[in-house]
Amino acid sequence: MTTEDTRREGTRDPRSAGVVRPDEEQPLGNIGHRVRAGVGSWLRSPALDFYALIVIGALLVGLGLVMVLSSSAVLNIARGDSGFAGLARQGRFAGIGLVLLIIAASLPPRFYGRAAWALFGVGLLLQCLVHVPGLGWEVYGNRNWIRIGGQTLQPSEFLKLALAVWLGAVLAIKRPLLNQPFHLAIPLVPGVGAALGLVVLGHDLGTTLVMGLLVAGAVWVAGVPRRWFALAGGVALGAVVLLTVTSGNRMSRIENWLKGTCEGDSCYQSEQGLMGLAEGGWWGVGLGESRQKWGRLPAAEDDYIFAIIGEELGLIGTLGVVALFAALALVMFRMITRLDDHFMQITVAGISAWLLGQAFVNMMVVTGLLPVIGVPLPFISAGGSALLASMTALGVLISFARREPGAAEAIGARMGSVRRTVSVLPAPRGTSAAPNRRRRGKRGTRSTRTSSTSRRPR
Repeated sequence: MTTEDTRREGTRDPRSAGVVRPDEEQPLGNIGHRVRAGVGSWLRSPALDFYALIVIGALLVGLGLVMVLSSSAVLNIARGDSGFAGLARQGRFAGIGLVLLIIAASLPPRFYGRAAWALFGVGLLLQCLVHVPGLGWEVYGNRNWIRIGGQTLQPSEFLKLALAVWLGAVLAIKRPLLNQPFHLAIPLVPGVGAALGLVVLGHDLGTTLVMGLLVAGAVWVAGVPRRWFALAGGVALGAVVLLTVTSGNRMSRIENWLKGTCEGDSCYQSEQGLMGLAEGGWWGVGLGESRQKWGRLPAAEDDYIFAIIGEELGLIGTLGVVALFAALALVMFRMITRLDDHFMQITVAGISAWLLGQAFVNMMVVTGLLPVIGVPLPFISAGGSALLASMTALGVLISFARREPGAAEAIGARMGSVRRTVSVLPAPRGTSAAPNRRRRGKRGTRSTRTSSTSRRPR
């Protein structure tokens, strides 16, 4: 039967290759199904959290470096410095933070469990130095810094990380006994009271609120009974109200936020921040084209850098920042559900409540949804202590992500495939290919001669 007969009868010749025809409905196959299958397998990968933390952290830190450069260049030039001074300073801290991140990611989780008490003690000791005369440094009424040799350090940022690790270690041990008031209170209440009390003594209510969110996240995931959780929340709310009504500065901020009318320039910073967001519109005025950073917006590179992002990158830029933190929240929630160790679960919960709570408090303050509270935007705002502590916390999360079930094997397999791919290099042109062809040609000639000789008649 000829090929024409086969085609005429509706059967395909098995020897002919399949040809993609333009009249087929799906000439490239079911692409949607392949994409869904690929995305589904990627989302089910045990190494997803490990790689996602690296990518999200790199994007946040990179965005922070760009925006610190943009928001600080004008004022640095006005002071007689280089326009890149802010970038150099923040880049130096980012480099140190990268070293700390790698070290923290390389350490096993059991190290943090064993060193939790020591880390917490060091954090409390550093916070005590804030109240030492001649060493502590006060800024805008908040005594929350220490100054050594011209360099400043904010110990409360590192105390947050130490507190999260300490809570994970203590609550993991006490977890079977959390329904008993004595075991719940000791040593949880004295430790948390000491950490928050030292920060309150420095009049830094914003940092105290963030640390309160950290404690609430860790305690909730640990499984503390709801009645004790509600009682602790009521006590904390009463303490915040008391600290607020006893401070004229805090009361004026709340009144300005509630009434919308301000005396003098008490609403100047919040108004300029909202103006920057409004001027940005949908797409922004362009990177580096902000008008608020020309001395109009106080703390443009620090607490109000989100307003500069909105002005230069528009609503799309601000939504991008929100999306990055939302993705980070999903990754950390996935880690809590996948980890099989209570210490790591509780520590991840505390770190996530700290980073995400501080981020959304900052963004809500800039957008006017909360009264003015001085907290930086993690990974993005200028400031060495905040960036170093955040990147170290990210390293701890990466260390825990490597210990998820199946993650180490998946990461090892991926690294092995990358090494094999890199090790296979093409041969240099004109080196080994030609001799191989010549050798094959010679062997072919010899075989031909032998075969021709064997066919000669004897």
